[in-house]
Amino acid sequence: MAQFICPNCEYVYDEQDGNPREGWPAGTAFADIDPDWTCPDCGVREQVDFLPIEEFERNDQDGNIIAAELRGTPQTTTPQTTTPGDGS
Repeated sequence: MAQFICPNCEYVYDEQDGNPREGWPAGTAFADIDPDWTCPDCGVREQVDFLPIEEFERNDQDGNIIAAELRGTPQTTTPQTTTPGDGS
């Protein structure tokens, strides 16, 4: 059974546990949930925005979660820095 994470608030839907409060009993596959379902914690993301938990990496520098591309290599961020007096 898989786990899926909300990229906005880090709520995790675990297929093994389901979410009885939301009407999804234990063992409910994520694919069987209504595609218009929103995150029960933040309510702003639709099911399509959730990703398998293994598709996420934590950015240690600023604590943000960076989602990996589903069809490619993981995205990374490079902080932009400016030096005083360099015109940036």
